[in-house]
Amino acid sequence: MVSLLPRPRPMRKLDERLGFASTGRSVLAKVFPDHWTFMMGEIALYSFLFLVVSGIYLALFFEPSSAMVIYHGHYRPMEGQAVSAAYASTVHLSWDVRGGLLVRQAHHWAAHLFIASIVVHLCRIFLTGSFRRPRELNWTIGITMLILGIFNAYAGYSLPDDLLSGTGLRIFNAIALSIPVVGSWLAFLVFDGEFPGQEIIQRLYLLHVLLVPAILAVLISAHLAILIRQKHTHFPGPGRRNSNVVGSRVWPGYALRSLSLLAAVFAAVLLAGGLLQINPVWAWGDNDPATITAPSVADWYILWIEGALRLFPPVEFHVFGFLVPNQFWCGVVLPLLIFGGLYLWPWLDRRWTGDRETHHLTGSPRESPLRVALASATLVFLAVLLVAGSEELIVQWTGWTVAAIRDVLRVLVFVLPLGAGLLGWWLAESLRRSDLDHTLELGGKDLRAGLRRRAKGRA
Repeated sequence: MVSLLPRPRPMRKLDERLGFASTGRSVLAKVFPDHWTFMMGEIALYSFLFLVVSGIYLALFFEPSSAMVIYHGHYRPMEGQAVSAAYASTVHLSWDVRGGLLVRQAHHWAAHLFIASIVVHLCRIFLTGSFRRPRELNWTIGITMLILGIFNAYAGYSLPDDLLSGTGLRIFNAIALSIPVVGSWLAFLVFDGEFPGQEIIQRLYLLHVLLVPAILAVLISAHLAILIRQKHTHFPGPGRRNSNVVGSRVWPGYALRSLSLLAAVFAAVLLAGGLLQINPVWAWGDNDPATITAPSVADWYILWIEGALRLFPPVEFHVFGFLVPNQFWCGVVLPLLIFGGLYLWPWLDRRWTGDRETHHLTGSPRESPLRVALASATLVFLAVLLVAGSEELIVQWTGWTVAAIRDVLRVLVFVLPLGAGLLGWWLAESLRRSDLDHTLELGGKDLRAGLRRRAKGRA
């Protein structure tokens, strides 16, 4: 007897064994908030995707080697010169490979966008209190991704073996050597001997294209899985509670909007790669450990460390017979304090406020003037350090001496963050005591009320 029932399709057969359909329906039914600030995390995700795709293309032509070769290519000023294979392949990629310069520059811009979008995303989470229970783990994952992103961008920035990246590696070597007791061993292990060594390019290459991206992919997957499991936060409003999420379902509304953002991110970095020059390594020349290019300005995500090194006074002393140079305080201690504070902040905030409740609704920045003050002061502090790292450019633009610029910045690095913190606290407190929606709506009466609140010492 022949059965008249239709035979199961291949996908149905697969689902009978794996049960993807129910999981898929559950995921597609998830609701995500519509507010534009929630897109910052997606911009970081799509920047990472572009970095992976463009990085695969660049890896086909880059040679991670410090071995000396003779350059032959379209860049005539270098014709016949003996340079490292890494530098020669980078110049070859930029001048001789079709689309090579476009992809290389777009890759560099995407790295900037990746780190910047994580920073903005973390600022939103910090100011709205979205790091509170039960999202402490996702906060720590986000901080870890920021650190890895900065490190991987620095590693990629160092790969071409040009004079500018060589200067950056020299600074890193000096910071490593400044660590008491283990510094010289650490520098020897990293560079396989005295700076610059012969293995650093290969080691950075493996970290840049394999290990760190793999860790980032795992962390991104864990971040998204936790977000889906816990559900997304959303801003307070009519009908919005801790027990629900108001917004668009994943399919079709949110998915189409997110795919449009993906296309926009790819288009933006490709447009920047085609129109905005970045890191022209042929202009810097190949790396020479005895030479430093001027003006040498690192990328912004590490420039604040260089700025701190320049502003910190030349103070050195011995502890138990070990020299502690000034590079240690700004190159090691300062980043540890900043990122350590970020890691611990959910628990510090809980102890300060006594808030141990579960939060799925975000808070307004005005609800915590302390957080606004800390964020304002920290961002302005880092901005002053960024300016300090660019002091050669300030010398060119103003004609001032380096000593005069440093004296001014050493004052501003304390005064401006303090002023920004107090201003942020004052505005947040004034908004909290008023019924207004925006800072620009504040009047003199509202601002005076904020000052009276502060004078009474209330939190």
